[in-house]
Amino acid sequence: MKEKIYLYHTNDLHSHFENWSRIRDYILSRKRHHQKKGEPVFVFDIGDHADRSHPLTEGSKGRENVRLLNEVGYDAVTIGNNEGITFPYEDLNHLYDEAEFEVVVANLFTKEGSRPDWVIPTLIKKTTKGTKIGIVGVTAEYGALYDRLGWHVTSAKDELKAQVRVLKEQADIILFLSHLGIREDEWVAEECPDIDVIMGGHTHHVLELGKIHNKSLLAAAGKYGMYIGKIELEFDHETKRITDKTASLVNTESLPPSSNEMREIMQWHEEGKKLLSGVVTNLDQSLDHHPLAPTHLAKMLSSAIVEWCGADCGMITGGLLLDELPAGPVTVYDLHRILPHPINPCAVELSGSELKEVLRQSQNQEWPTTVVKGLGFRGTILGTFVYEGIESRANQFFVNDEPVETDKTYTVATVDMFTFGFFFPAMQRAKKQYFMPEFLRDILKEKIKRLEPDFSKNSIQSTDK
Repeated sequence: MKEKIYLYHTNDLHSHFENWSRIRDYILSRKRHHQKKGEPVFVFDIGDHADRSHPLTEGSKGRENVRLLNEVGYDAVTIGNNEGITFPYEDLNHLYDEAEFEVVVANLFTKEGSRPDWVIPTLIKKTTKGTKIGIVGVTAEYGALYDRLGWHVTSAKDELKAQVRVLKEQADIILFLSHLGIREDEWVAEECPDIDVIMGGHTHHVLELGKIHNKSLLAAAGKYGMYIGKIELEFDHETKRITDKTASLVNTESLPPSSNEMREIMQWHEEGKKLLSGVVTNLDQSLDHHPLAPTHLAKMLSSAIVEWCGADCGMITGGLLLDELPAGPVTVYDLHRILPHPINPCAVELSGSELKEVLRQSQNQEWPTTVVKGLGFRGTILGTFVYEGIESRANQFFVNDEPVETDKTYTVATVDMFTFGFFFPAMQRAKKQYFMPEFLRDILKEKIKRLEPDFSKNSIQSTDK
């Protein structure tokens, strides 16, 4: 006897709810179709469903994302880095309180070494014909960042191998929910041949018809809900083996619009805006901004980061700010609107020679208009560099009016995206401290609350001494 098993999967939605209505309607319709025919069907999410760049996710602390997953009836999810290292400890610890599905993450632990009570390392689902499907999940290892937030992540590969050894004795089919990325998934396929299907995410790769690597079927559905993954398995009960496995993608743009699609999209945004409606301060004058100029608002953010990090100097870019702040009441939503990035401040220790290297690189005239994707950045272009306590005069760099000394150590406040090596290799190598869970909008919020009511556009005045 042969049995057809159907799997549907999503990954890296990043709270792009503009595609969610169609995803929900499609998966629910397919579930009804399969259930009516008596066919087993399971639905999984592979992480980064929640992204705090959307006001609804921010305002609900991710709880609305969980509610949306509940509505579809997901069977299991794993977490991505956007769930794992952008929410404060307590928010992540309670993110899944109302979940009607299992959260499968084998390599996440508390600082004390125990698994959180909302996490399980593996899960076994059984079809009506008795086929046992073992499910294991792991998430990407950002050890230093998890540690800063009070969690501990272990080696994804080691945990995976250990759990697969156990599942091999318990299950007929093994599925892997992988928020590791395509290269790691290929490694897993080579090192863990007992895994039948790897549903992947993290690197936003698209596998239109899946890919057989070694003995495993790799499947992935890109990002932002542009695709829904579909996998068909044929299991032979006599031989206890999978006799066929295929993967395909459904383009959500090709699906019929939901009946209330535009209204739902607007409603999700407005609900988030309402949740973030608390007033932070009132501005007597607007704070103008342009990404290609060192505006007052950008200088204020740079100054705030230096103060927060207790640094000697600082550097950011104008492109981090997406808009101005008009005169009048400033709400939490306004700060989220202009700084939606899940980006943390960071203090980097550089020698004078390293600082000079970084500053010379930052003067690359092509960088301000460079379009940036990833690294936590949710804007468009990098923008011009804006410095605090740093000047360049007569081909010489100064920090707080003193010439930069080659062998002296300087603490530079900046943003975490500049420490990942893409822009400044010296910052990637350097000793650094990430300030978490605060985002840039949290830092600016504290700064702007202290502004004197009669500040001028030409100088930053605050109650800081």
